[in-house]
Amino acid sequence: MFDSLTDRLEGVFKKIRGHARLTEENVQDALREVRLALLEADVNFKVVKDFVERVRERAMGQDVLKSLTPGQQVVKVVHDELIELLGGQATALDLKDRPAAIMMVGLQGSGKTTTSAKLALRLRRELKKKPYLVPADVYRPAAIEQLTKLGAQIDVAVHPSQTGQNPVDICAAALAEAAKNGFDVVIFDTAGRLHVDEALMEELASIKAATSPAEILFVADSMTGQDAVTVAGSFNDRLDISGIVLTKMDGDARGGAALSIKGITGKPIKFVGMGEKLSDLEIFHPDRAASRILGMGDILTLIEKAQTDIDAEEAAAMEKKLRKAEFNLEDFRTQMRRVRKLGSLEGILKLIPGMSQVRQKLGEVQVPEKEMARVEAIIGSMTKKERENPKIINPSRRERIAKGSGTTVLDVTQLLKNFSQMQKMMKRMMGGGKLPSPGKMPKMPKMPRMPGGMPGLPGGMPGMPGAGGDEAQPQDPRFARTPGKSTSASKRKKQKRKKR
Repeated sequence: MFDSLTDRLEGVFKKIRGHARLTEENVQDALREVRLALLEADVNFKVVKDFVERVRERAMGQDVLKSLTPGQQVVKVVHDELIELLGGQATALDLKDRPAAIMMVGLQGSGKTTTSAKLALRLRRELKKKPYLVPADVYRPAAIEQLTKLGAQIDVAVHPSQTGQNPVDICAAALAEAAKNGFDVVIFDTAGRLHVDEALMEELASIKAATSPAEILFVADSMTGQDAVTVAGSFNDRLDISGIVLTKMDGDARGGAALSIKGITGKPIKFVGMGEKLSDLEIFHPDRAASRILGMGDILTLIEKAQTDIDAEEAAAMEKKLRKAEFNLEDFRTQMRRVRKLGSLEGILKLIPGMSQVRQKLGEVQVPEKEMARVEAIIGSMTKKERENPKIINPSRRERIAKGSGTTVLDVTQLLKNFSQMQKMMKRMMGGGKLPSPGKMPKMPKMPRMPGGMPGLPGGMPGMPGAGGDEAQPQDPRFARTPGKSTSASKRKKQKRKKR
């Protein structure tokens, strides 16, 4: 999300921070670069013009130019204006009514049906609501069946709509059914078209009149850029939408729709789709998005993801095992899965402030997701007894595990060897035993064919890149030992005595 814009702006502000004092010419040059970066990100021209003008007025002030850190002050001005451009603050759904009706509208293919299920899951999990999904798209083949299956996956009731029914009648009947059966929220998955037409708008206006929804959410594909903004304006003119949901934001490197849509429609972005899983719907926080755009990370989102995706009881049980030095391959696999729930390594690094340079270096080497999958496949091919006690894995078992995981016997042997070394170290560290001297300390294991020198993953996951291993980072030549010579203090003293 916003990757290309972030890279461009980081270069611009690096130059600004390099000046001890700023002049009006420096600021003008920087704003020219910002303007080009925003236009290349497919941000609406009028939105860019107004944004740059507001930044210029504030950045040219004496409190900025005569500041001790003028470069940082300009970045702060841009950050504040970006927050305003994106909506100022997160906007919650209006769910005062019971049941509260939510209309999902938009063009065909924008992701309304999937987003309806994602929203229902979020309302059930986060707000403890009882949602009711209503398939109101009777024109698209299998649309009703799709929402019915999604509802079954997330354990949410779905209205039994039929293709021959009128969408307005479906929504009115569903609302009455929800009120009778104690549902808190009713979500109408309405029909879309490949383009905005009068028949579509008339149908949606009729549904609005019959159900008086508390929210009308326009669902837009962020990858379509300015097209999404234009269509949002058309829907807003006819239906007076209350908010926007941008889908496929995880694949939108430019971010033009997100940066333009509030300025054009005047309506806030309430949610963003960040993946294909039904749990991948996030509340849109303008301040966090602005921080991401400027390469400042988003540590709050990372914390929220960890709290949501990682079970506290499981984590506590794992900690007890570690303290008793009872960590086995089953636990190792659990740790890997726990980290992978947070997303890709690159995605995690984007949320950590100051890690943009590390993320850029990662692009030059193999990201370890594939290696993690390979290791998980090896462990998954073992029996429960083998995972709990790897010592029983003899050559014939290794051959079976290699065949079952699609790897080689060498890969299996390397993993077991590395894990054994890790266990020894953990028993010394967690079991209360005396730690060996640095020279005798066993090396932390590395995964098979894992690129050396990679940064470690969060969560204290043992055996991951960055934990050391046979392929350590290249040694600084200034501290390299000369072959055949010792650098130990004791041997240098002996050499001095001999000279005397």
